Parts: sequence; C-alpha cells; structure tokens
Amino acid sequence: IEDGDKILVLNKTGEKDPEVVGLTFPGGHIEREESLIDSTIREVKEETGLDIDNVVLCGVKHYPTDNGRYIVFFFKTNSFFGTLKSSTEGEVFWINKKELTKYPLSVDFEEMVSIFTGEKSEFYYYLEENEWKFDIK
Repeated sequence: IEDGDKILVLNKTGEKDPEVVGLTFPGGHIEREESLIDSTIREVKEETGLDIDNVVLCGVKHYPTDNGRYIVFFFKTNSFFGTLKSSTEGEVFWINKKELTKYPLSVDFEEMVSIFTGEKSEFYYYLEENEWKFDIK
C-alpha cells in the first residue's frame, strides 16, 4: 500500500513464524472460497486495520517445491481508508522508501520492493548445481 513516498510495512517479530522476521508486507493465504483480490483485501484488513480497494496485480514470486511450485502474488494499491492498527502479526507503520535500510528486513524484502516499485514483475528461485539462486525479470 503506497501513500506518496511512503509504503506500509509490517515488522514481524518471528513469534508466529520464526522464518519471517523483520520488515515485510502484509499478506497471507487464500481461503478456499476467495478470489486472489478478495484474499488480499481480507488479509490487509486483518493485519493492518485498513480497508483497501482498486487492488492491482503487479507481480509474482515463485519457487519449486517437492510437490510442484509455491506461488506468491503481489498486489498494490494507493486507495485505502480506516485507522491503522497493528495485529498479532506484528507492528504496522508507514515508512519512507529511502529509510528501509535502517530496519532489519525479512528475507527477499528488497527484491519484493523492486517488484512493487519497478518495471519487472517476476521474481523466482531456481536450483543451479545444488545452490539456490534467484532472478528478477
């Protein structure tokens, strides 16, 4: 979610998921009966207290798993209303994009920001000689 030069971030403490610590974006899973956009709207409301609309798909992150692929869809908007409120997921706050490096960042956060703010829309991992690598296209 953008508001001028600021973006909304979630500072995860690792309590719910020890693998995700530091600044990240609000997000989550899709319920069986939901569309991608509806799940985005719900997760943002649950984690930030904000209502959003005019949600636009802006990118995708994916990587292979034992059972196929794990796919993450990136959506953005600058249309929101309501009162910002943190949740059990962590503290949410607005931050100027230039100040991001002053905080601990979750894994892949800088790459995700580049998808949200740049012209490229695909972020993917692949194995090369038993080493994980990634590319952004």
